[in-house]
Amino acid sequence: MTTNLQVGDRFPDFVLPNHQNDQTQLSRFTQPGLMDQTLGFLDGYPLILVFYRGFFCPRDRQQFRQLVQFQEELAVNYGKLAVVSADPPLVQAAFRAGLEAQWQFLADEQRTIIKQINILDETEGEYAYRAQPYTFVLRPNLTIHKIYNGWFFVGRPTIEELRHDLRTLMETRSDYRYESYNTPDVKQIRIPQQDWLDGAPPLGTNGLTVGQGIIRWFDLQSGNGMIVRDDTNDEIFFNFTAIPGEGYRTLQVGTFVKFELVENKAGLTARNIQKQ
Repeated sequence: MTTNLQVGDRFPDFVLPNHQNDQTQLSRFTQPGLMDQTLGFLDGYPLILVFYRGFFCPRDRQQFRQLVQFQEELAVNYGKLAVVSADPPLVQAAFRAGLEAQWQFLADEQRTIIKQINILDETEGEYAYRAQPYTFVLRPNLTIHKIYNGWFFVGRPTIEELRHDLRTLMETRSDYRYESYNTPDVKQIRIPQQDWLDGAPPLGTNGLTVGQGIIRWFDLQSGNGMIVRDDTNDEIFFNFTAIPGEGYRTLQVGTFVKFELVENKAGLTARNIQKQ
């Protein structure tokens, strides 16, 4: 029994519980981040989707040990990874923790998706009624770029093959080239550090409107945050580069700030953010 999907087909945008038993939609993994949306880069990200038999399968464990070695590189390559089996969330969580994996494990206990894409293993033996091992490399819109049939272990993708797949897909992004970031519009939001070489200019001296508010959230990993503006209660996006200074700058949630408002295609963003 071989999958009924082919390269060029769109993978079903299913919803399954993850290892924390949270309902998770597949397309969530490929969506552009908040910074991408603000900059107008709406391409999204490629996804490696692995169907595996279960924690008990030595071939799956070997494949996942390789993926654990790849996961840090995958993060800086902006690729996404998710895996699916018929194991329940609690079992998935234990397997994930033992591997020290950082990606999402999804539970198809009813074999709904496994049957839909025609990869249910109905042979007699220890792996009966499990997913056949398949790896799908998906474009951001969930169109299938590559299919790897892992019935024999040699059919599963090597890390080098996945790296090439990701490169092919990432090269199609509108922001893949340096020049896409070196524009006046982008540099209003992702502000070059040299703008702050002389320190923070007095607020409003450049003619921009000055607002004030409080930091609602700041994500240390992405360097993005949101300010709630006092006078309108609007949420104003900012990147850490909007904080004058050098290196990586942060702001604590609940900090009162003043800032300049910049009008751009994404709406209003903040720059020259200063603590009150």
